[in-house]
Amino acid sequence: MTGTGSVHSWDVATAVDGPGTRFVLFLAGCPLRCRYCHNPDTWHERDGRRTTVDEVAAEMAKYRRFIEVAGGGVTISGGEPLLQPDFTAAVLHRAKQLGLHTALDTSGFLGARATDELLADTDLVLLDIKSWDPSTYRHVTGGEVGPTLEFARRLSALRKPMWIRFVLVPGETDAPDNVDGIASFVSTLNAVERVEVVPFHKLGAPKYAALGIPFPLADTPVPDAALLRRVRGQFVDRGVPVS
Repeated sequence: MTGTGSVHSWDVATAVDGPGTRFVLFLAGCPLRCRYCHNPDTWHERDGRRTTVDEVAAEMAKYRRFIEVAGGGVTISGGEPLLQPDFTAAVLHRAKQLGLHTALDTSGFLGARATDELLADTDLVLLDIKSWDPSTYRHVTGGEVGPTLEFARRLSALRKPMWIRFVLVPGETDAPDNVDGIASFVSTLNAVERVEVVPFHKLGAPKYAALGIPFPLADTPVPDAALLRRVRGQFVDRGVPVS
């Protein structure tokens, strides 16, 4: 497979984008505008660098032995990787040819663009379910929750291993009914290995300032320990493994 894609950057990271030490490829472009997004510099494809699959494969190969020893692999993130499904599929395929574990980090909003071949080359899906309540999801992201839920059901039918991510934002996503809706839904899915309750943070605020974009949640507090315990407890009560 050949072709080019719009790449924001790549990095080697541990324990944040899948198991072990991983080569993480960040693609440029995202259809959602999450109010808590900490990477506004990845919103537009035009802001990335046109990069060939061969270039990415060469970079992955440099770290192959190190990644294998560390029990890691390759993660494609963003932005939103499924905004560039052909390029994403080609990179995943090359990673598998290198014998590396693969992960796809996605909101699932464009899950319909993921072909069966793309998913066959994906060992793990990091699926971000941003909210359950449709109006909350729309407020937080500007999009609709339905496509993500449909994608999750498809992955479940395939028994594709999943890590579910939920970003906890006080006053935005923390309503008990909203959390319980996600927990109840996740409890019906096959192959969910864990749920990550991710506390909202403001580490991306300087990027907004540099881009001249107002940060929508500048005055929103980070979750306190009590809120984190309550939300994690809601998942545990539904029999869902939480990290």
